Amino acid sequence: MQPDRGGETRIARSTDLVSWTDVWSVTKDRFNTPSIERCCLHKSADGRWRWFVSFVDPTDGRWCVEVVQASRIGALDPARSRRVFTATDFGLEGVKDPWLFEKDGVFHLFLSVALPTPRTNAGSHSTLDIFNTGECVSATALATSRDLERWDWQGVVLKPSGRGWDCYCRRLNTVVPFANQFFGFYDGSASEAENYEEKCALASSPDLRDWSSLSAAGPVVTSPFGSGSARYFAVEVVGDTAHVFYEFARADGSHDLRHASCSVMALVL
Repeated sequence: MQPDRGGETRIARSTDLVSWTDVWSVTKDRFNTPSIERCCLHKSADGRWRWFVSFVDPTDGRWCVEVVQASRIGALDPARSRRVFTATDFGLEGVKDPWLFEKDGVFHLFLSVALPTPRTNAGSHSTLDIFNTGECVSATALATSRDLERWDWQGVVLKPSGRGWDCYCRRLNTVVPFANQFFGFYDGSASEAENYEEKCALASSPDLRDWSSLSAAGPVVTSPFGSGSARYFAVEVVGDTAHVFYEFARADGSHDLRHASCSVMALVL
């Protein structure tokens, strides 16, 4: 039996970032969508939760991002979801995979975006995932806000250079501040053939807007199994320790969600 693509997303709770307990879940039928992918959860200073979710809009086959708000996790209701980003508003073919980072009172929302190419056509969204067609370029865009309600679109901040091992995809997943710079882990791939099987690379920025790859020679993390994929790295820094959560290819072709920890210095140097 084939797995159900993007069928369910869950929220889990932990007190030590090691042991986790599921506290909420939702299936894709609540959004009337063929797939849900990476989501982002944030708790405001006033105690209000915001869950940013990316899914394929069934009306046009393009990825979009919406937000659901509630005073507690269990009260999150997809029926009250509100659209935040629609791809066509920015001349894009898709927008997905939100990840939130706050710096000096400004919220930075990094997003995976599908850039149109000469190959993009009227049928590009017939598969309901243009990132899997080769008819776009997979890049990273940024939007900023001070209140998590009104967003200023900053545009594309990291995209493939057109050559090298990551000439198709540069998808920034997480940001770590260190030594007056920002370091980010991004997923890279050479073509749509590696969609769902990207590998982890490193980038840096002085200001969260101007990003440069530090991995021109190749990825910095791969799996020794299967496709070699290691992707969707997310880092939570507690004191001097970086807790890293990531997706990792297994020998049988499936992927695990894994956790590792190390010093922040060891992570970026």
